[in-house]
Amino acid sequence: MKKVGFVCFGEINTPFERLQIKHDAALEALKAMQYDLTDAGIVIDDAEYKTADTAIDILKKKEFDCLIVCVAGWVPSHAVIRVIDGFRHIPMILWGLCGWYENGHLITTADQAGTTALRPAMEAMGYTFKYIYSIVNKPLPIKKIDAYVSACHAKAALRASRVGTMGYRDMLLYGTQYEGNSMRGQFGVEVEPFEMLEMLQNAEQLAEEDIQKGIAYVKEHWQFEKECPEETIEKGVKYTLAIGKKVQERGYRAVSLIDVDGMKKLLGFPPAMIFMLLERWYGVLTVPENDVMGAVTQLILKELSGQTVPYLEYYEFFEKSMLIGVPDFIPEPVTEGAIRVLPAAFGLLSASLLNVSRVKTGYVTCARLIYANGKYRVHAYTAEAKTPEPWNEYGWDDPAPQLPSLEVFPDSCTVEEFAQKVSSQHVIVAYGNWMEELRDFCGIMGIELV
Repeated sequence: MKKVGFVCFGEINTPFERLQIKHDAALEALKAMQYDLTDAGIVIDDAEYKTADTAIDILKKKEFDCLIVCVAGWVPSHAVIRVIDGFRHIPMILWGLCGWYENGHLITTADQAGTTALRPAMEAMGYTFKYIYSIVNKPLPIKKIDAYVSACHAKAALRASRVGTMGYRDMLLYGTQYEGNSMRGQFGVEVEPFEMLEMLQNAEQLAEEDIQKGIAYVKEHWQFEKECPEETIEKGVKYTLAIGKKVQERGYRAVSLIDVDGMKKLLGFPPAMIFMLLERWYGVLTVPENDVMGAVTQLILKELSGQTVPYLEYYEFFEKSMLIGVPDFIPEPVTEGAIRVLPAAFGLLSASLLNVSRVKTGYVTCARLIYANGKYRVHAYTAEAKTPEPWNEYGWDDPAPQLPSLEVFPDSCTVEEFAQKVSSQHVIVAYGNWMEELRDFCGIMGIELV
């Protein structure tokens, strides 16, 4: 759950009953968001700071992703700073409430007098915050508040996240590498490489009962387009269980595997079904080719959207759209219809179990975390994702399979504008418009959104 602290401020000369009404209305709206919410009550500028210190005592007992500083009327800034200064390491929302109409007249407690005095002071003092204000007779800005709360939650969640990568720098790619110190220091993500040998050793110690249960699951839940050798299914299940042991031991939230130079070259086994089963059985995000930067992008978008977010690759650019797809797998939550798999041969590989399911269409946000010249940035755009025309990747045995894919029509940029900023062959996709959440996240983290 998103952990939120809430404290409401007003001036000592404002009738307390009115402050209570405004506090209660704001709090009820936040409760509807199902946050883990801590209310520190109403603080006024009393000379002894009694209400301020009471609020501090309440807030100190909990941990928060975000602290909402709610201003219900004019209040001298010193009373607010007294409360929030001990929590300056936490991102905050400065929320100004508003007036109301009574007998045809606008009545105000000068909420924005309070916020406009505080906003520059908080900025000058180095607080990380977003300023949000309510408008008379308009719905409360809960969507804006939740976007920022979600971004704060993503920041907090990343600091407790581990990514497991079996091997490193598949195909000697450049864009999938990561810089360990800045990744741990700035994002809090611990990246743990492990060897393929450990997977093989774990696979030798599996219980036969677990292997048979895994095989039964695959046969029950997947639709095979043609007959598949039993040994292919068994090998995929064993490798999944072996990596799953590592996931459980180390608490990985995302996993990447050495694909071309490892699973395919050394073991002759493309890992498509392993990725699919890891997501289903262990709840981890998956991306191939030791793409650590892709995995961290997945963690960010998952926390912002609450979704299992897949990776896809760019295949073709058109005048108004791009073809994105995968050569092997998509996770079940983004599959439209049945999980369809096909034993197929590609190049020198004969033991290939390929996912040929359809990908869900709809409005999407596509994003990628980038590290270049010592700085992080996020490249992102929104688009309408549609089912593409029939196509296939050259090299598959005839009849060539229709790979899982989407044709995306960007609306926040042109294809040409996108092409001049694109920074990876891999992109992470979330359904819906999450640009405000991404913008807030980048602002909190101090990185550029491109």
